[in-house]
Amino acid sequence: MQRPWKIPESVLVLVHTPALDVLLIRRTGDGREHWQSVTGSREHRGEPLARTARREVAEETGIDTRAPGCVLSDWALENVYAIWPEWLHRYAPGVWCNRERVFGLCVPAGTPVQLSPREHDAFEWLPWQRAAARCFSASNAEACLLLPRFTARA
Repeated sequence: MQRPWKIPESVLVLVHTPALDVLLIRRTGDGREHWQSVTGSREHRGEPLARTARREVAEETGIDTRAPGCVLSDWALENVYAIWPEWLHRYAPGVWCNRERVFGLCVPAGTPVQLSPREHDAFEWLPWQRAAARCFSASNAEACLLLPRFTARA
């Protein structure tokens, strides 16, 4: 039985502390050093993107976005990018690009992280500039570099 097609609408959630240390997680299974922020797709078309962000953060890191001291914010930024050829089979025929909404999640320093071992095998907290340099995705690196601008408004 074929799984339903993946929806080409996703979130990128930049998890960070008030001191602008960014949580990066390493993807498992591909043998490459793919360090990234939390990402994930909508489960269904009607799922609000903020809900997708909350669900993905919980699934990938074990962090409760509604815990005391946590603040999820929609940065109102979107990235559109080509889906990697090795992942196209997950999408309906003719789908080749994904729209990604960017969120920030400020968490207290010392927030524990519990990774989903089927998706990620390591994590680290890095200052925002170092996190940007470590990200394999250009849109993720850009989000790290924009972090000081979005936290200055808060």
